[in-house]
Amino acid sequence: MNCQDHFYRDADPKEVTRRWFLQQCGVGLGAMALGQLLAEAGFAAPAGAQSADPLAPKHPQFTPKAKRVVFLFMAGAPSHLELFDYKPQLAKFDGTLPPPDLVKGYRAAFINPSSKLLGPKFKFGKQGKCGAEISELLPHLAQVVDDVAIVKSMVTDAFNHAPGQLLMNTGTQQFGRPSMGAWAVYGLGSEAKDLPAFVVFSSGKKGPSGGNSCWGSGFLPTVYQGVQFRSSGDPVLYLSNPRGVDDELQRDTLKSINSLNRMRLDVTGDPEIATRISSFEMAFRMQSSAPELMDLSREPKHILEMYGAEPGKASFANNCLLARRLLERGTRFVQLYHEAWDQHDRLVEDIQQNCKDTDQACAGLIQDLKQRGMLDDTLVIWGGEFGRTPMVQASQGVANGRDHHPNAFTMWLAGGGVKPGITLGETDEFGFNVVKDQVHVHDLHASILQLLGFDHTKLTHRFQGRDFRLTDVHGNVVQKLLA
Repeated sequence: MNCQDHFYRDADPKEVTRRWFLQQCGVGLGAMALGQLLAEAGFAAPAGAQSADPLAPKHPQFTPKAKRVVFLFMAGAPSHLELFDYKPQLAKFDGTLPPPDLVKGYRAAFINPSSKLLGPKFKFGKQGKCGAEISELLPHLAQVVDDVAIVKSMVTDAFNHAPGQLLMNTGTQQFGRPSMGAWAVYGLGSEAKDLPAFVVFSSGKKGPSGGNSCWGSGFLPTVYQGVQFRSSGDPVLYLSNPRGVDDELQRDTLKSINSLNRMRLDVTGDPEIATRISSFEMAFRMQSSAPELMDLSREPKHILEMYGAEPGKASFANNCLLARRLLERGTRFVQLYHEAWDQHDRLVEDIQQNCKDTDQACAGLIQDLKQRGMLDDTLVIWGGEFGRTPMVQASQGVANGRDHHPNAFTMWLAGGGVKPGITLGETDEFGFNVVKDQVHVHDLHASILQLLGFDHTKLTHRFQGRDFRLTDVHGNVVQKLLA
């Protein structure tokens, strides 16, 4: 008989020796330890198991081109006719009535569809090696246009702001659906340990008409929703400790609260309890990480000048620079809302100011990401919820505005697997309807998810008895847009 047989053969459990335990269970203990290390690194997890951290990095369905996203949302809807889509015929027929067949059956938000045509108010010129036509209002974008893909054939289903912004951000005009950022974090998790996975900034005259639903998590666990940051001071209200509370007291309090929450989570499995635990822990860590993030004075002078940013002064430019700082610290999705583009009147004056506020910072972000080697795997998106009418909207008898227009508008994208230096799509001679390579909002969403490593039909979440997705039952990937 083998002299070691007595370690395990017919052994009385009460008489199991230490030598037997180490010999027979050593591999098992090592495997458990290795499994834990691999799981923390995102390489392995038990079948069907979820990480204790709902924001832990996850692998997409296939190799992604983009690892992170920044969406520069020009809320209020910029006029494509003043910025990207020059129409000589619209200039020629300025002040005349549109052809009856053009506006037949057309439904406008505020104007009579048969209002007179309004020609473009600014000069255009071919820019970059790609020769893209860009308005004189965007001199900084003109310098980086060879890194940009311009889509002049966007269409949407909505012609009012709140429904249009919800559709662009959540894939539906109804409240209560997860936002694009929430879907991205749900699918990819986050690489940021001490900062939120999805951060939102807002500048301009007011916030977006769609409100917090534009960055909400809908029926996904709320851990995936966007966290709105302020541009100066504490990025989140009440982040700093109140007087009389030091870090040790807060840590002990948080430890006790989370212990109770974990006990309840073990009983119910409610993902909202996991969200609560994650939020408390994140807030504690952000007390150290957020002040360093927000301190733009740490940036070199030439970087501040590149963006047009001024430390301590709230602005879209500061938000763009903060977005880059977030992205390089592992935040997955950053969205910047600039609500100032609803030019029903004062078209010339207001769109000049809007471009002055945003053009340099948008171009600076592209330049900065590129010089840091981040543009290749960072997807930058620029655009609003719809376009503006070729017909004029008059205010007090003065022809100086444009109404909402869902039939055609322009967006641009850069980096993250997008084909650079192209112009995709065309509109008719008045910029009224798309006539080539139409891209619906659902198609844009499908393409963004494709770049992030997901088949948009398979990134789903079951809710109320059926599987939901960002594109619902619509959407096709725009292959011409992809590098």
